[in-house]
Amino acid sequence: MMAGRDELVREWALWIVHRTAAQGPHLERMGLERQLRLLVDIVIQLTGPVRRKAAQLWFDSCEHYGRIAANRGLAAGEVVEEIQHLRELLIRHLSDIIAALPARYSMATVLRLNRQLDKGIAQAVVGYTDALVETLFNQNGVPVFVPEHAERENGARLGLFETELKQLRSQESELGTRNAE
Repeated sequence: MMAGRDELVREWALWIVHRTAAQGPHLERMGLERQLRLLVDIVIQLTGPVRRKAAQLWFDSCEHYGRIAANRGLAAGEVVEEIQHLRELLIRHLSDIIAALPARYSMATVLRLNRQLDKGIAQAVVGYTDALVETLFNQNGVPVFVPEHAERENGARLGLFETELKQLRSQESELGTRNAE
C-alpha cells in the first residue's frame, strides 16, 4: 500500500479540490494534501500489527477532518462523500492485491477495512457536528471563519497526529524485529 500512497493522495486531493473549487473558504492545497496523506498513512497502519493502536489515531484524525470540513464550509454529507471517495480509491488501488490473497484473508481484510472506514466516517460527522455546535455557542449562531487561526490550529493538530503515527511505526518495526529473531 505504501508504494501507491502518493498517487492515491494526489488523486484524492485533486477530486476534493475540483469538487469544492466554487465553494467558500477551504484549506490551501498543501495543507489538504498533508491531512489526506496522514489519513492514508493511518489506514496503512490499520492493516498491520499495530492496527488496534492505530484505530484510536484513525478516529481522532477523522474527527479532526470533520472539524476542518466544517471550517471549510462543507455540508455534513460532503465530508461523508470525501471519505467515501477514499474507499473508492482504495478499492481501485488495492483490488489486485486483495484478489491475490486467499479467499479467507481477502474477505477478512476487506471487511476490516470497510468497518474502519465506516467508523472513520462516523467520527468525521461527530467532529463536524461538534465544530458547528461550538460555533453556535461561541459566535451567537453566526459562523465566522478566520483562515489564519484555523490553519495554525490545523497544522498543530496534524503535527500531533504525525508524531503519534511515527510512534506507531516505530512500534511496528520493533514488532517486526522481534518476530524476525
